[in-house]
Amino acid sequence: MVEYQVQSGKKYPLGATYDGNGVNFALFSANAEKVELCLFDKTGTREEARLEISENDNNIWHIYVQNLQPGQVYGYRVYGPYRPKEGKRFNPHKLLLDPYAKKLVGKLIWHKAIFGYDIDSPDKDLSFSELDSAPYVPKSVVVGKDDFDWEKSISPQRQWSETVIYETHVRSCTKLHPHIPDVLRGTFMGLSSRPMIVYWKWLGVTAVELLPIHSFLADKHIPDEYCQSYWGYETLNFFAPEQSYLANNDINEFKTMVKKLHEDGLEVILDVVYNHTFEGNQLGPTLCYRGIDNQSYYILNSENPRVCYDSTGCGASLNVSNPYVIKMVMDSLRYWVEEMHVDGFRFDLAPTLCRRKTNFTNDNGFLCAIQQDPILQKVKLIAEPWDVGEAGYQLGAFPSGWGEWNDRYRDVVRRFWKGDNNQTAELASRISGSSDIFAHNNRDIWSSINFVTAHDGFCLRDLVSYNVKHNLANGEDNKDGSNSNWSWNSGVEGESDNKIVNNNRLARMKAILATLFLSFGTPMLKAGDEFMHTQFGNNNPYCQDNVLTWLTWEAIDKSDTFLVRYVKRLIELRRKLKIFKRKNFFTGRPDKNGNKDLNWYTEKGKEFTDTDWHDGERKSISYGISCGDSFVFCILNANNDEKRWKLPPFSGNQWNLLLDSSDKFNAPKKVKSGVEIKVPGWSVLLFEIR
Repeated sequence: MVEYQVQSGKKYPLGATYDGNGVNFALFSANAEKVELCLFDKTGTREEARLEISENDNNIWHIYVQNLQPGQVYGYRVYGPYRPKEGKRFNPHKLLLDPYAKKLVGKLIWHKAIFGYDIDSPDKDLSFSELDSAPYVPKSVVVGKDDFDWEKSISPQRQWSETVIYETHVRSCTKLHPHIPDVLRGTFMGLSSRPMIVYWKWLGVTAVELLPIHSFLADKHIPDEYCQSYWGYETLNFFAPEQSYLANNDINEFKTMVKKLHEDGLEVILDVVYNHTFEGNQLGPTLCYRGIDNQSYYILNSENPRVCYDSTGCGASLNVSNPYVIKMVMDSLRYWVEEMHVDGFRFDLAPTLCRRKTNFTNDNGFLCAIQQDPILQKVKLIAEPWDVGEAGYQLGAFPSGWGEWNDRYRDVVRRFWKGDNNQTAELASRISGSSDIFAHNNRDIWSSINFVTAHDGFCLRDLVSYNVKHNLANGEDNKDGSNSNWSWNSGVEGESDNKIVNNNRLARMKAILATLFLSFGTPMLKAGDEFMHTQFGNNNPYCQDNVLTWLTWEAIDKSDTFLVRYVKRLIELRRKLKIFKRKNFFTGRPDKNGNKDLNWYTEKGKEFTDTDWHDGERKSISYGISCGDSFVFCILNANNDEKRWKLPPFSGNQWNLLLDSSDKFNAPKKVKSGVEIKVPGWSVLLFEIR
């Protein structure tokens, strides 16, 4: 063993901090009785020293080791009582990750030693395992001072009103890209390569939202013969980037990606999962938080502390009510903004973070901490406003300044273009910004994150090609994934050679995309929808690290180019129209010229009446919006056949056709106001008068 010179060190900052002469280690544990720092060789396979940490100030265990350098591999062993019925699960035989580690080394090897209990015992988690987990677990790595050269790169700081989000996955996005070197595919470097940046710039999106990139591990419950989870929603560490996304195991690769995207005006938004961890429930492995202080890091059942409270569906909810745990979350967020320069976050299952013990409140510690933080107030904040706990559906409950995923928008747009009855009134509320949900506390119209498809659920092509999910490849007997997809296959399940079926599918895809980009709120496009990527009916491909989820970029070079260009045109149209610059919700009140800011019209050119709104068989609607010196008029027709429509009369003016999603509008590009036109079935038409 090597001799190390140690001092008491400092309790802050938490984690491993290199100061040029050595490393300070600080770890929170409120209930531990003893902590050891374990030092390993650079490979993480040989333990070189165990140093007892004797200093404990206000629940922070700390030690300073002289002459240690960046690159040092380490972990912790934490001692204390093992009494699962009381929620205490200390086991010093388990090597634990530093929750604040900025980098990890090594892979997880599934072995019974990684569990705090004897998995072969009939008593399960009440038993105690004396197997050493060190050979089988990833380990923490000391990083040096941040000396990355950002040069003149700064955040684009896009206004919400001009934001168009492109949701994608680091690996699946570039894994099959023919113009990116093999060694870079599926990595941050691949994502920031010129082919990708040029494409996003050309398409017109302004922000790239990445599925989780915090270090994660695959699910343990998936049988070996099936693919393992790769979406990233099983977080292991909230500071270290996922190792498999690093081409050369250098965390500066993430910074390089952000820098390059910023240089071309693209923002980077991270999908973050602070609601649970990879350790899961009481039967999960002991890799970090459970072994450091189970009672502090997780919400335990108040009547039976042996088990965890779970509002996530993933086994255990992180206890953000604990001041040290919420500090870890806030420190993580600030780290990704200040050192990694990201532009925003999408919070997975956000209500879990907003619970006091088990009850959701909108004046909780997490939201209050966010609202007062000067660093986080500068970035975009997006909530997935539901979890699976009690009163878990909280759409509209988040503060001013937050965006929220709007599933009511998703569902009604799907149902309207599926041809369902009784959708028109709901659709009107959603495409005009969902004021009934968000118009309070001075929130802006962009608060609604409008999406029709996302990583979770059918992709766009499958939405019009399948009536039911086809998830057998996941190995769960097709029981996983939602059964409420509001999809329609146009008459044939799956891929088809029927021209009529395929024409209907294409018409509805184009109409759905037009609806998305001509709605008020912030649009989000799922990667691959713009060139008809298919998942062959799988609406939950979380474990499909293969061609089912890898984007087929060669499609752009072949027959599907027209749809990509169509999406590009929609984004350009949205950017050019003044009506989408507004921040405030519509009022329906006339301006000084007598024009209302928003009108709803029937096919007769008349404003909607109560009777029209309650007509359950109505499958078409149009809106007119006054904006300065222009008036925009949009028709959405979900009927199978063309429909006669009278354009609103404006004396002496002509309507200019800006968009026909069907390309079947047989009329001049300029149409006199007040005349009757024929609107093709399954189409969106957009006109403007200046």
